[in-house]
Amino acid sequence: MDYNKHFDIPNDILYLNTPGNGLLPKTSKTWRLERDISFFDTASDLRDKQLEFLVGVKQKVVDLFHSKFEQTFLTPNFSFGYNTLIDLLPKGYRYLVLEEEYPSLQYPIVNRKLNYVQIKPSTQLEEDLSGAIKFHKPDVLVLSIVQYISGLKVDLNFIKKLKKENPSLLILADGTQYLGTEPFNFTESGFDAVASSGYKWLLSGFGNGFICLSDQIVELIHEQAKDIPKPQAAMWANKSLLSTYFEPGHQDTLSHGTLGHSLTFLSDIGLNNIESHLQALKKEAYQLLGERGWLLPHTKRAVQSSVINIQIDPKLYPNLLNSGVKCFPRGTGIRIGLHLYNNLADIHRLINILESIQ
Repeated sequence: MDYNKHFDIPNDILYLNTPGNGLLPKTSKTWRLERDISFFDTASDLRDKQLEFLVGVKQKVVDLFHSKFEQTFLTPNFSFGYNTLIDLLPKGYRYLVLEEEYPSLQYPIVNRKLNYVQIKPSTQLEEDLSGAIKFHKPDVLVLSIVQYISGLKVDLNFIKKLKKENPSLLILADGTQYLGTEPFNFTESGFDAVASSGYKWLLSGFGNGFICLSDQIVELIHEQAKDIPKPQAAMWANKSLLSTYFEPGHQDTLSHGTLGHSLTFLSDIGLNNIESHLQALKKEAYQLLGERGWLLPHTKRAVQSSVINIQIDPKLYPNLLNSGVKCFPRGTGIRIGLHLYNNLADIHRLINILESIQ
């Protein structure tokens, strides 16, 4: 099925920059305009129903990604949820992180002067991680499910196995370059925390995100905070201790509402249908790009993501922009992403453009 009818994409634009920022569905754009006008209408009661509204958005996150409601929190972005979480963990913990990780995931460990070890990932990412965990014995593994430069994706079955073999190891993940591309069950994943921004593959614009926590990490946080009294103010009478950390102040209902609206859009299409659509696109793209020697070695792995780093000179980026291709130079090449508004014609068009500018 061709899903691009749900998006405003001019004919002269080839949009392949979802790893940078995803497009809003037409319905979400319309909702935002109508919501903003209604919200600030003097006679409106929407401003008095913000809590109820946000509860509904959170429920959509829970329903789509199978987390626990009381352990899921709406945040303005990935970074806020992740930074808050590591601030709540014991200060003596040792972290394992990949080199060239997304700065928002890696640098908070550095600037807090936490104990950490970095390893360079290879095409045998899972073996690299297993070996490093056995050797360095970290308390926490942090990683992006899909690496933002290369598109290298960790095998999610490996994560389940890793957690089973190392139950005390906390596994924290950035899902921003992954969530929205296929079905995902947080509760069964093996991750102790998955945080995400909504502006990429979740097609939700800026200023929204969420974090999902496991039973194990919630118990640890509660143990760390056992001497802290519950809020006494009447307006916070029903606020949990965790929500005072992850949802401490007012939240933008327009931004989070956009997330909720886009999650409904993705749910109505079905993440399984999106996965099938992307599998067909990836098969074609990996084959055509691979035949021309434009792929990184890890793309031969069985586990492949929708983020592709095309190995051409990054200096060709202006040529691609002039040809209407929305992409971005990253690392040693040009990064693209394939999402549900792309189709096979887009891939063939990209190949023709790439050959014409070489």
